[in-house]
Amino acid sequence: MNDQIKSNPLLDKLPPHLKQFMKSQDYEQYTPINQAVWRYVMRKNIDYLSNVAHESYLEGLDKTGISIDHIPSMYGMNRILKEIGWAAVAVDGFIPPNAFMEFQAYKILVIASDIRQLENIEYTPAPDIIHEGAGHAPIIASPDYAEYLRRFGEIGAKAISSAYDIDMYEAIRELSIVKEADGVSNSIIEAAENRVAELQNKEVSPSEITLIRNLHWWTVEYGLVGTINDPKIYGAGLLSSIGESSSCLKDEVKKIPYSIDAAYQSFDITKPQPQLYVTPDFAYLQEVLEEFANTMAVRKGGWRGLNKLIGSKQLGTIELSTGLQISGVFAQMIKNEDNEVVFFKTEGPTALSYREKEVIGHGITAHKHGFSSPLGKLKGINLAIENMGPRDLQAYNFYDGKEISFEFESGITVKGLNVTGIRNLRGELMLIQFTNCTVTYKNELLFSPEMGGFDMAVGKEIVSAFTGAADYNSFPITLKPSDTKTIQKAISKKERELNKLYNSVRTIRKNKASYDALMTIFEALKRDYPSDWLLSIEIYELTKEEVVLQHLINLKDTWPKIAHLIDNGIDLINRKGSSS
Repeated sequence: MNDQIKSNPLLDKLPPHLKQFMKSQDYEQYTPINQAVWRYVMRKNIDYLSNVAHESYLEGLDKTGISIDHIPSMYGMNRILKEIGWAAVAVDGFIPPNAFMEFQAYKILVIASDIRQLENIEYTPAPDIIHEGAGHAPIIASPDYAEYLRRFGEIGAKAISSAYDIDMYEAIRELSIVKEADGVSNSIIEAAENRVAELQNKEVSPSEITLIRNLHWWTVEYGLVGTINDPKIYGAGLLSSIGESSSCLKDEVKKIPYSIDAAYQSFDITKPQPQLYVTPDFAYLQEVLEEFANTMAVRKGGWRGLNKLIGSKQLGTIELSTGLQISGVFAQMIKNEDNEVVFFKTEGPTALSYREKEVIGHGITAHKHGFSSPLGKLKGINLAIENMGPRDLQAYNFYDGKEISFEFESGITVKGLNVTGIRNLRGELMLIQFTNCTVTYKNELLFSPEMGGFDMAVGKEIVSAFTGAADYNSFPITLKPSDTKTIQKAISKKERELNKLYNSVRTIRKNKASYDALMTIFEALKRDYPSDWLLSIEIYELTKEEVVLQHLINLKDTWPKIAHLIDNGIDLINRKGSSS
């Protein structure tokens, strides 16, 4: 089955800048070995997690259509997820944090469709379908948690990043790709690791996206719920890792009551986590999230918010007290002695919006070279233009077609012909258009008639600042998928033959066929692939033959690093019996 992107009403609503990250699952990419890796992890996880995972996890496996025996298809997941108001979509590895968050806001699970290699069966730093499908999907069956995830995406999508964040994202993405790729030299992996370490060791002030990504990591990925002495697992990174899910509850891993402090605790995706945070319940996650959101520029605005946007050098938006939204790349601001923004400027294409809809006639074509405006109250009457009643407007000659001259408390003066004004839903002026306009500040000329018409934003203050455009339709898509693509493993002739053996065993189990052929397969496996352990586990599960068991014991002695994996497989078989 070569699945195309199967529709779901939620997927149909996605904006173009998110749809570009979607890809078809291409179910045919999964080899019989991939299917065996999935099955081993799922059998082990469900056996172990039934006692240590949050109760929603096992319930969610049924609700989301996650099977033990085969890798889930996007079509099947979307068909079932639709019943709980969510959807799933395949992507290529890590995607930019803001895009990832925005998918969540639309109630879309982002699933990296690749699957870890057998060599990395316990854990991989790369996102894969085990992590996403077996980790994230089941737990959203809990309504409280699902709402937390949606709300997290809604807030996280507004977080402002920095140039450092972009570099770190690309470095981590590259590392996750090369560590999962087949045949990559140790020197390339080491170089990627060094690049991540170099960036991690840089002393930089954490951006909003860094802080909220930390919160995401310590909850959605590596969260525990319950009490310090009796926590349960709900984080997808733990649920999908057969290594760390068993080690994380040991005393060596410090358990900390969850709080906003987790935002300032960094992490290393390539290593087991030395500490984990425990929330008493999913409702408390919402409380901490809202507490953190209150510290963000999207709610605080002001000069700090604008300063974050200037530092990011990326498309962002400020919203003024009148509701007018200015989207562009911000380059300059002027503050007064009280640290209030009295002037701002963008460079390059800029769009004006109100309530996330572009103001007609004020898109990037009208403001292709940038936008600037003074802010604040008028001098003398200590009144903002938006608060002026009819008499105030008359007194200051704010009439269409009239020459006007006025001064802000900051000392910025505006002089020109008032052409017209645009009002918000409350009837307040939010934009005034001038011709033949001069704007000055002290001895500096901020705008002159030679520069064309002047559109002045009306607002006494910046109430919000966030990443991206207010109306995503205002700009062409600027955020592109990474140029670094996941590396598809090239399968050799010898590996293809091994996959045929795996497929034969899989077919025998599925059809409940005669097991006579299994020992023939086993002899071929021992002869041609003496180091392969997973297929021997599957054959032992179906046959319980002593000779297969002895082979596995011999493999433990030969390859001590996989001894615990073999032991886990044998123990599960002996306790549970074969699974058809």
